[in-house]
Amino acid sequence: MASNLNPAFAYTVVYVKDVAKSAAFYSKAFGYAVRRIDESHRWGELESGQTTIAFTPLHQHETDDLTGKVQSPSSRHERQPVEVCFAYPDVDAAYKRAVENGAVAVSKPEEKEWGQKVGYVRDPDGIVVRMGSYVNEPKQG
Repeated sequence: MASNLNPAFAYTVVYVKDVAKSAAFYSKAFGYAVRRIDESHRWGELESGQTTIAFTPLHQHETDDLTGKVQSPSSRHERQPVEVCFAYPDVDAAYKRAVENGAVAVSKPEEKEWGQKVGYVRDPDGIVVRMGSYVNEPKQG
């Protein structure tokens, strides 16, 4: 008997100061197309494959009252308890484009001991974005 409890990973929601600005930043810096920004500017989505990257304000009545307020780092020496990771065939070019489009450089791409090239930047909200090569190349379908 097949189970109805096999989920598909649908969204990663990033809490940001300005939904439209964050969507535009991710579009320019990382190469994603903006799927939609709702009229209230309280929700934005990027075209990112099977899983949607979505943006919503840091504070909003619906979620603050239900699940608690989003905690932001209090200094540059702290970071969010989440990291956004993107895989690219050319990490150096991706890193350069991100920095040229407003990402804050953290660590230039370098080869890691496990065979992956990885670089780090921060987005305008201070969220760490990891850009890495594929550990295993995606299957051509």
